[in-house]
Amino acid sequence: MEKDNNPIANTPTPPYYAVIFTSIRTEINDGYGEMAKEMTNLAEKQPGYLGHESARDGLGITVSYWESLESIRNWKMVSEHLFAQRMGREKWYASYKTRISLVERDYGFGGI
Repeated sequence: MEKDNNPIANTPTPPYYAVIFTSIRTEINDGYGEMAKEMTNLAEKQPGYLGHESARDGLGITVSYWESLESIRNWKMVSEHLFAQRMGREKWYASYKTRISLVERDYGFGGI
């Protein structure tokens, strides 16, 4: 998928999958920003990656889009991602929830 500077992901015609990661951070920042950037860069290189959107204002929400459940499973098992998940549980997140959904329909406004 072509990368652009729009914060709204330019996804293909459905169906595709969304991984919704909702989190509450701890006060510990030790390496968090660098790891988040590294995970974004690594995810963008994964087969089946379609894009992502992220926002944080107390509650953090990141939605990544994928071609298939298989591409999501493969991303979950990338060693650097496994390490980031462990660090998240150990120090960066007070709590989180991951949801995986099938996008059956989408629509928008503004040329996206």
